[in-house]
Amino acid sequence: DNFAHRTAVRQALANDKDWQGKFISAALPLIEKQHNEVAYLVPWCQLGKPPKEGGVYEWVTFQMKPGGPALWGEAFRAAISAHINTGYTSLIGVFHTEYGLLNTVHVLWWNESPDHRAAGRHSAHEDARVVAAVRNSVRFLESQQNMLLIPLQCSPLK
Repeated sequence: DNFAHRTAVRQALANDKDWQGKFISAALPLIEKQHNEVAYLVPWCQLGKPPKEGGVYEWVTFQMKPGGPALWGEAFRAAISAHINTGYTSLIGVFHTEYGLLNTVHVLWWNESPDHRAAGRHSAHEDARVVAAVRNSVRFLESQQNMLLIPLQCSPLK
């Protein structure tokens, strides 16, 4: 889980003729663009697991104002904690970019279903603690994008 390991894996794949022939050559014509970034789990968050099998994930990307966690980290953490405390969702992880578009934070949430997530989100918007924490954090927000992720059967997060 370091750059030397990543380099070794990339080198091994570059030398793997089977990988080159069966995957890369088949996938290459389908690729229109590629976006790479390196993100780390933030120090105050442990990687979580869903409370049970099934469910859906929400991948939320926040583009924060320049200045890094020294500027917006405490307010952002408070907003995340406020959502956790509502109990409608489970936090899987919070990740901050090291390479790529800086000041980007990704948050992965787990929910029982899209409807459960929508109902919980509605309730959170009526919770004064969540509203206050988000209002404080949003001062540092440039943009936000949310994606619903439904894991395939082969996913370790199914």
